[in-house]
Amino acid sequence: MLNVLSRIFDSNKRDLKRLERVADKVEALAEEMQQLSDEALSSKTEEFKERLQNGETLDDLQVEAFAVVREASRRALDMYPFRVQLIGAAALHEGNIAEMKTGEGKTLTSTLAVYLNALAGKGVHVITVNEYLASRDAEEMGVLYEFLGLTVGLNLNSMTKEEKREAYEADITYSTNNELGFDYLRDNMVLYSHEKVQRPLYFAVIDEVDSILIDEARTPLIISGQAAKAANLYRLANTFVTTLKVEEDYSYDESTKGVVLTEKGVEKAEKAFKIDNLFDLDHVVLLHGINQALKAHVSMHIDIDYVVEDGDVVIVDSFTGRLMKGRRYSDGLHQAIEAKEGLEVQNESMTLATITFQNYFRMYEKLSGMTGTAKTEEEEFRNIYNMQVIEIPTNRPIIRDDRADLIYSTMDGKFKAVAEDIKERHEKGQPVLVGTVAIETSEIISDYLKKFGVKHEVLNAKQHEREAEIILNAGQQGAVTIATNMAGRGTDIKLGEGVIEAGGLAVIGTERHESRRIDNQLRGRSGRQGDPGVTQFYLSLEDDLMRRFGSDQMKSMMTRLGMDDSTPIQSKMVSRSVESAQRRVEGNNFDARKRLLQYDDVLRQQREIIYEERNEVLESENISEIVENMISGVIDRTVSAHTASESRSEWNLKGLEDFIAANLLPEGRVTAADFEGKSPEEIKEIIQENVTARYHEKEEEMTEERMREFEKVILLRAIDMKWTDHIDAMDQLRHGIHLRAYGQTDPLREYQSEGFTMFEDMVLAIENDAARFAMKAEIRDNLEREEVAKGQAVNPEEGNEQKKRQPVRRSVNVGRNDPCPCGSGKKFKHCHGRN
Repeated sequence: MLNVLSRIFDSNKRDLKRLERVADKVEALAEEMQQLSDEALSSKTEEFKERLQNGETLDDLQVEAFAVVREASRRALDMYPFRVQLIGAAALHEGNIAEMKTGEGKTLTSTLAVYLNALAGKGVHVITVNEYLASRDAEEMGVLYEFLGLTVGLNLNSMTKEEKREAYEADITYSTNNELGFDYLRDNMVLYSHEKVQRPLYFAVIDEVDSILIDEARTPLIISGQAAKAANLYRLANTFVTTLKVEEDYSYDESTKGVVLTEKGVEKAEKAFKIDNLFDLDHVVLLHGINQALKAHVSMHIDIDYVVEDGDVVIVDSFTGRLMKGRRYSDGLHQAIEAKEGLEVQNESMTLATITFQNYFRMYEKLSGMTGTAKTEEEEFRNIYNMQVIEIPTNRPIIRDDRADLIYSTMDGKFKAVAEDIKERHEKGQPVLVGTVAIETSEIISDYLKKFGVKHEVLNAKQHEREAEIILNAGQQGAVTIATNMAGRGTDIKLGEGVIEAGGLAVIGTERHESRRIDNQLRGRSGRQGDPGVTQFYLSLEDDLMRRFGSDQMKSMMTRLGMDDSTPIQSKMVSRSVESAQRRVEGNNFDARKRLLQYDDVLRQQREIIYEERNEVLESENISEIVENMISGVIDRTVSAHTASESRSEWNLKGLEDFIAANLLPEGRVTAADFEGKSPEEIKEIIQENVTARYHEKEEEMTEERMREFEKVILLRAIDMKWTDHIDAMDQLRHGIHLRAYGQTDPLREYQSEGFTMFEDMVLAIENDAARFAMKAEIRDNLEREEVAKGQAVNPEEGNEQKKRQPVRRSVNVGRNDPCPCGSGKKFKHCHGRN
């Protein structure tokens, strides 16, 4: 009965049958392809592209295209894909994961699916775990693609933007996962659309897909750096605002908590900071700092809006009165309050851009991958990436001897036994690969082998090129190689002369990894393509995994039986209990990655909106309508806030006048008297008419082209400043949100709710800044877009990847009292420098 059910529900068998039908058709074309000349074979590429343009699909071309690549591979590489490789390629084309054992030729398998999808002309990415493998595969497989008339690019961290752009323009681009993610983030920080390097994400084949999409998924990619607003700025702004007087230098509106500098306050600031024009684009950061310092002093009150606890400013929830630990005010307000209270001012906006690998790779139209070990994580691949894991049969049967684990009571006993086993195998000429979980372990084994006089190589996973070379030679007679379990991944170990007679490659594991996948990966190093081999894991009751999952009972049993440290237990039952422990750890890790993704999904939705808005600004010829709509939105909100009361006598028309003078129009252009007796809608119309007229005046003062560029400058600056502040605030919220669980609330739901509110506030802040810059900033002769902050790419596991610094552009400023450059004879502030 069970056999019947397993046949019905075994989806892998069903998938294989479907893919085998594709392989049958490809094999049927083998003879026909052999008859073609090299020229006729390579000209098939143009024929396929033409057929695609005429309405055929990639699925229609699949069989013929695979047959072409198969024959071209024989001629260009002297390699001919086996039937199982055809099956694996068909799985990749469907957007699935082909699980192929080590040594089954995954790199060659990928060429068929890569070629087919590259015909669409949208760019195919082949992704590897390190730059050495990317360079090696691009060079070796590039011979095949170029034979067929396709271009191949290689994307490396050391390349310039121009070199990267060229690599991405190729039909097929080889790269690492980190570099792709960082390029995406950097592309969404550029100041001009032509500076972008990536094209829209189309199709990717990920080599060692479990390493990239599972193991590295817990570490988000981050571009971090110091924002332009330094801690010192807040201290200076704080000192300055303590000298200001209410009504004289600034006005405060109690109902909206709005604080704005008066004309006199602006002049005081210009004098204090020795500048000509506070509203000049060069002084945007200073103006922002002064405004936030004013807000901190006038509208934020200690023990009401916030408390100071252990040297930190902690926000008080205005609705519940509870402390919101871990939450920070965004947009520099938190730093302004820290300066006000005489506390250490925290660095601002260290995170400029961030994305998880899960969310980056889910942006591809189609995603596929290859690995020797993915079945254990099938649920995660299906749930998060919508990819099925299809086990591809081996070309030849596996005859490797996988032995039951040997368990010792102490680590010392285990290491001694490992060293003796290695020595014995080495003496009979059998090559040995020793897998360790930690670098310290490899050093212990190395010390034992030195005492025994056994020559060996020790590797860690940092020196990719030398590492791959040593792993490649690990199958030579008598070779002993000690490596971390992941070292040399992606490199085949070929057996040297006389090794088969000695029993093939022996793989010795010094402890079980918390993931069964990594253990299987290590085992899979031996017994490739039907070769003999043996694998043996040595465990001790003091190993981390054993200690965590009940080794005490086993230890007492070994003691009762009088077993000493040199006598191991070899038991399938113990091995099964170890696997059960591994399954539990894997489950916990999956939950952690899923939770990270749920949190990042909140930011993902926001990121997509902002990046889309930013791209619209970069790529549109004319964004005046966007800016004018933002200004109208600010007018609507401001008038509504100042006329919210049903009683007209409670309307704050003077506050409205002050806001308009500080943010939209020259002082005195509209006054409270103009609003008397008018309805809110009529007041909006009055302000709107004056603002529109002033905006057109500004446009007349320069060419239309310069006005359009000015709009882009101010909007990009507003978006970038607010977005980097927002990411930092979200990061702070994320780190402190788990404390909410103590209040019987779901931290994720709180994060989603507060994140949404913060995002809405940020969007309004962008509109406010854009409106103020558009109406009050003076337009200079030399309009240049400037980066809000310098950043560098950071991946905690890979170390820092320094972003190339761009030259900072400075422009010549005209003082307010200087003669106007237009030659009118007037002072600049009375001519082209009018607000």
